[in-house]
Amino acid sequence: MAVFQIDYRSNCLKGSTHITAVIPAEKPNIPGSPTVDKDKPFKTLYLLHGYTGYNNDWLYNTRIMRLSTIYNVAAIMPSGGNSFYLDDEVKGEYWEKFISEELVDFTRRVFPLSREREDTTIAGLSMGGYGALRLGLKHSDVFGSIFAFSSALITDEIARLKEGEGNTVAPYSYYRHVFGELPRLVGSDKDPKALAKTLAVSGAVLPKIFMACGTEDSLLLEQNRDFDRYLTQNKIAHEYRESAGFHDWNFWDEYIEKAMEWLYGKPQ
Repeated sequence: MAVFQIDYRSNCLKGSTHITAVIPAEKPNIPGSPTVDKDKPFKTLYLLHGYTGYNNDWLYNTRIMRLSTIYNVAAIMPSGGNSFYLDDEVKGEYWEKFISEELVDFTRRVFPLSREREDTTIAGLSMGGYGALRLGLKHSDVFGSIFAFSSALITDEIARLKEGEGNTVAPYSYYRHVFGELPRLVGSDKDPKALAKTLAVSGAVLPKIFMACGTEDSLLLEQNRDFDRYLTQNKIAHEYRESAGFHDWNFWDEYIEKAMEWLYGKPQ
């Protein structure tokens, strides 16, 4: 197991950014770990943090190092600020292209990562859950699967905000800066519902989708239930799970393991 802390100058972000990479380079010495071929390129999990978070959140607050070893999966964790992983035209920071193109290409050149769509997963919590769903659906040619935990699926809500209003997280001015013209948000390519429906209608192969939210998550439970209903009504295959839990690391640590088991299979 090796953990890399990378300072990297991004063309898309017009400056330096930080990436954490967990690479399961050594043979696992954990009971129950599968026998794996370390000479093959690694499957990859791109993990996005939440609002006010940073690239080491997943490393310090979950068992991702152990899970990476057990499942023989590289975990790549970028720092995304409070961007919602959306392009910021004012600052010239193009987060969508950075995550879906530049970061994927850079990490594949630096580490022995698989270039296959089926081996490439994008995942995230809260703000990062929104980012994972949006980018995974919009760039389904890159990402073969999506994990979305306690996702900030707030497009319907913030589209109704008026100037001077806000919610418990941020004011109108923040959402206007990040998402653009809020009345135009629903149905746009920043709306995960619209992206999912467009992709399904196109006949393209959709990513595998795993979603989860805690039943005590007063911030985002109803929004996640609403998205689950929307996918079900539009016959879009997905896995949605709820269990006791808050909007916190105890829940996300539990469900990153459940999601990896769902996708990769239970270790023998």
